Amino acid sequence: MAVSDKPKARQSQLVTTYGVGSLFPAADASFMICGIDEWDTKFAPTVEEPRLARSLGVHTFHAPPTGRRRGDVPAVRFPEWHYCSGCRRLAPFWKFGAKKGETRCEECARDLTPSRFVACCENGHIEDFPYFQWVHRGQEAQGGAEHRLTLWTSGSSSSLASIVVSCSCGVRPYNMEGAFGAGALQGIRKCSGSRPWLTDAPNEPDCDRPLRVFQRGASNVWFPVQRSSISIPPWSSAAAQFVTTHWSALKPMYENMGEAAAWPAIVAMIGGQDGITADAVVDVVRQRLGLDADEAPDDDTLRSQEYEALVAGHVGSRRDSFQCTAVGVHPSLGGLVAQVSQVNRLREVRVLSGFSRVTPVESEAGSARTAALAADKAGWLPAVEVMGEGIFVRLDEDVVAAWESSAFAAEREAAIRYAQDARDAAMKIATEPVNARFVALHSLAHMLVKELSLDAGYPQGSIRERVYALPGQAGILLYTASSDSAGSLGGLAALAATQDLAQVVRNAFERAAWCSNDPVCAETGSTGADALNLAACHACVLAPETTCEHRNQFLDRLSVVGTPEKPELGLGRAGIGTVVPMPSEWLRALAKADVTPAERQFAERLVAAGGPHLPVPEIGAEIDGTIVSMLWKDEKVLVDLERRLGADQERLVAHGWKVLPPEEGAVSAALTD
Repeated sequence: MAVSDKPKARQSQLVTTYGVGSLFPAADASFMICGIDEWDTKFAPTVEEPRLARSLGVHTFHAPPTGRRRGDVPAVRFPEWHYCSGCRRLAPFWKFGAKKGETRCEECARDLTPSRFVACCENGHIEDFPYFQWVHRGQEAQGGAEHRLTLWTSGSSSSLASIVVSCSCGVRPYNMEGAFGAGALQGIRKCSGSRPWLTDAPNEPDCDRPLRVFQRGASNVWFPVQRSSISIPPWSSAAAQFVTTHWSALKPMYENMGEAAAWPAIVAMIGGQDGITADAVVDVVRQRLGLDADEAPDDDTLRSQEYEALVAGHVGSRRDSFQCTAVGVHPSLGGLVAQVSQVNRLREVRVLSGFSRVTPVESEAGSARTAALAADKAGWLPAVEVMGEGIFVRLDEDVVAAWESSAFAAEREAAIRYAQDARDAAMKIATEPVNARFVALHSLAHMLVKELSLDAGYPQGSIRERVYALPGQAGILLYTASSDSAGSLGGLAALAATQDLAQVVRNAFERAAWCSNDPVCAETGSTGADALNLAACHACVLAPETTCEHRNQFLDRLSVVGTPEKPELGLGRAGIGTVVPMPSEWLRALAKADVTPAERQFAERLVAAGGPHLPVPEIGAEIDGTIVSMLWKDEKVLVDLERRLGADQERLVAHGWKVLPPEEGAVSAALTD
C-alpha cells in the first residue's frame, strides 16, 4: 500500500478526530493515518508535560508536524476496494489499471469511489469488507471465470436490500441486507488481524474476536483513547519551561557533576532571562529527577494534584502558564459554594495514547482492546497543547457530604449503578462504580455550561469541564482551551469576579428545575447511552461531545435541583439565594470611580444585604485630607476597606462620623436607621 501525502488536517485533529488508525475522508477518497513510527519527529514540535508523560510511561510528547512537505503525517489509502460508477466494477483500486497515485477506472476514465463498508473487530483490527466471500457464500464458482464483481442498486429503496453484489462467474447475486448484524460474517470471514495503519507490521495471528461490519464513516470504526492534564506548579513556571528546553543538557550535568558543581553552569545558561532564577531551575530539576524515580502516577493522582493547585491558587509571573486567584463568593451562593477562583491562564496537554474499534475502551478489563499507535514502542505519543482560561468552583464539603448521605442521594446512585452493572456485565468489563457525589457535580457542571453559553455568549462546544469528585473533593473547572481565539479572550475568567456568576448559577438552577420535556424527562428513569443517565436530555443537561469528558453519561439534574414536588431533596437545598441586581446608579458610581475588585465585591454584598434602595456612596472620596473607600455624607457613614485612616479615625468619630468595618450587615443597618 503506497503512502500518500494528500490528506489535509489541522494539527489538533490528528490527536482528537483523525488520529492514528482513523479514516480521513478527502475529496472522493479515503485514507488511514499511519502509525507514529512513520512520523518524522524532526518536524514534530516537542510538547512537555512531565507528570502525564510519567503516568503514560513515555519520555515525551510530540505535536503532529505542520506546514512542511517532508514533515507530512503519512497516510495509506483505505479501504482498498473501490467502485466505478461507469462500469459498476468493484475491486481493489490497483486492479483498475490507473497510474500510480491515481484512483481512476482505465476503461471508463472515471474517478473511483471508496467502498462504503469496512469490517472491524474489538481487538482494533480493520480490513476491507469481504465482497468476494459475501457473494460466493454457500455457492461454488461457476465456469472458471475471472470473478469480476459488480455493485449495483435496484433503485427500489434506499435500504441495504437495494445494494446488490454480483459476480461474473454466475453465482446468485446477494444484496447487503443484514450485513450490519452482529453475526453477519460468521462462517464467511474470520478476522485476519489486519493493521493497515502499521504499514511494515505483519498481521496479528489468531485473532479470536468476530468481525463487525460498519460504514467507513461510522463512529464505531475509531474511538480515541485520550488522556489530558492541566499544567500546575512547578511544571507551569517559566523555570520549568527553561528546564524543558535544556533538559538534555541539564540532566547529565546535574547527575554527573552534582548540584554544587553544576550551579555556575546553570547560572551561565540562564543568562539574563527575565523571571528565571538558578534557585527555581534547580528546584524544578530536583522535582523532575524525583518524578522519574517515583512510581508512575495514575489518573486519580494527577487529578488530585490539579485539585490541590486550584484550591491553593497561584499568581506567579506573567510567563507562568497557570495563574489562579480566589475571589469572593457572592452572598447568594454562600450556602453551597465555598470558593470561586479566576483561572486567568491555564495550559492543557491532550494526548492520544491509543484507540479502539467497535466499542470504546471503558477499562483495561474491557472487551475492546486498546490498539497500538506504533509497531514497536516509540517512547513518545502524539499530543497538542492548548492555552485557555476559566472558572473554578468548589462546593462546601460539609454540605456535599451531608447530601450524599441522604436517602434521596442513595436512591439516585443505586438507580445509575444498576444500569452500570448491567452494562458492565453485557460488555464483560469492570468499571469503577459511580457515586452520587460525582453524578451531582457532573450534572451541575453541565447546567453551568449551558447557562454560560446563553448568558456569556460562549458556544457550548468551546467550554470544557473537569470534575473533581474523589473523596474529600467537590470542585468543577469550566474552561475554554483551544488552538483558536475562542480559548484566549479572557471573558470566562473575568465573569468569576462579578455578581454575574451568581446570577448564572441561579439561572442554571431555575432552568434545570423544569425541563421542557418534563414530566417525561424527570420520570422516565434510566435514559441515554447504556441507560447511564436519569433525568437528563438534550433540553436540559446533555452537552456537546467536546464539552463532556464522560461522553454525556452519569447525569441527573434532579440530584442537584430535587424533584418538582420536593426541591429540598437536591444538593442545591443548601440555598442559592436571590441575586439582587446592581441598580444603575450604583453601576455608574462604580464605573466612574474605577474601583478595585475588593470594593466592587463589597458593593455587591452590601446591595444584596440591604436591597437596591440603599443610598449610593461617594467612592474614593477625600475627607479632611484622607481618601476613604466609601462614604455617605448625609448619613455621616464611611467604610475604610483599605484601612487608610489610622490615627485619623478617632478624630472623625469625634466629629460625628460612623467609621464602620467592611461588614455589609452593619453598614446596611447604619444606612437604614
